Amino acid sequence: MPKIISATPDSQLLPFPWDTKLAKWPKELLVALPQGISRHVVRFIQVGDSVLAAKELVEELAHHEYRLLHDLNRLGCPAVEPVGIVSDRVSNKGKQRVAILLTRHLEYSLPYRSLFTPGVRQETVSRLLDAMVVLIARLHLVGFQWGDVSLSNILFRRDAGAFAAYLVDAETGKLHSQLSQGQREEDLEIARVNLYGDFLDLEAAGMLLAPLDPLKLVDSIISRYHELWKELTGVEEFLGSQRERIEGRVRRLNALGFDVAEMDIETADGGSKIRIQPKVVDAGHHQRRLMRLTGLDTEENQARRILNALDSYRFRSGQTKTPEAVVAHQWLTEVFGPVMAEIPSNLWAKREPAQVFHELLDYRWFMSQHENRDVPLLEAVCGYVNDVLEPLPDEVLEV
Repeated sequence: MPKIISATPDSQLLPFPWDTKLAKWPKELLVALPQGISRHVVRFIQVGDSVLAAKELVEELAHHEYRLLHDLNRLGCPAVEPVGIVSDRVSNKGKQRVAILLTRHLEYSLPYRSLFTPGVRQETVSRLLDAMVVLIARLHLVGFQWGDVSLSNILFRRDAGAFAAYLVDAETGKLHSQLSQGQREEDLEIARVNLYGDFLDLEAAGMLLAPLDPLKLVDSIISRYHELWKELTGVEEFLGSQRERIEGRVRRLNALGFDVAEMDIETADGGSKIRIQPKVVDAGHHQRRLMRLTGLDTEENQARRILNALDSYRFRSGQTKTPEAVVAHQWLTEVFGPVMAEIPSNLWAKREPAQVFHELLDYRWFMSQHENRDVPLLEAVCGYVNDVLEPLPDEVLEV
């Protein structure tokens, strides 16, 4: 009898044929979803209303990754959610099987090969690389040394006009109280080798066309990482008469999606020089503000876009002095709710609500430019559904 370890036990896991290799499970038990390249056998299964990813690996590694993923989720890092471990798997002939790690499928997420389609635009590739750089920096900030940075170990979700990246494989990772520069550079060196191989594979498959050069892409990732790390942790010194640079530093960090909980500010030369360094930086500045105001759980750039729409609504309705929470409730009931109600239910698997709203805002803007008038949002919904949403492939499984 297999042993199932889980923080949230589910009896619906019991009937699955755990004594059989995943590779030999019947198709009727599996869910067809886009899947990246993996050194392990991975299959998707439906358990109740949830879709889980099942990965075969040595039991010791399964426990290690299960604990690490729990720690990363607790720290608020973008990583898949661990569900459980299935061990003590024995075939009907008495052969011992390796364990299975269960993680929750990240809805609306895509492996990189689903995004690097032939003829992919350079702008899209740049946004994917930015998302990956932010992910690596966020993990390093909490003391996580990945040990195997590669495109295959990342899932991407659309985030307004950009992408958000999530860690999907942590079996080689280690969590420390803080990473040294040497540990971070070791991760970057592994990333350089792995990513160069990933890009060469894409190039060979005709998915990476000129001027996208594998070596230049890798160099760009490393360079972007160092720029971001300096912005997040670097020390800045300036004259006392330039105090507005403190606010500028905070604004730049907020724009990157990071919040500043504390600043270490030192004065020198009788107050004529100020030396600043962010003490605690956390991700999700706009996400938390939107969640607090509306309850909407979104990606960071989606949150920024929706907050801009909310601020615009507040200004246009003449409620600049009305409490923000009151205006947010009105906006939800008068704008966001009615717009979502116009999206046919059979199209809900195309995009998540926050992404729909972002794309609709873009569609309305182009429609307004074309017709030389301010097109109401609800009027633009029909055109958006027909022209943009309906032709898109599903990015989530309806369960």
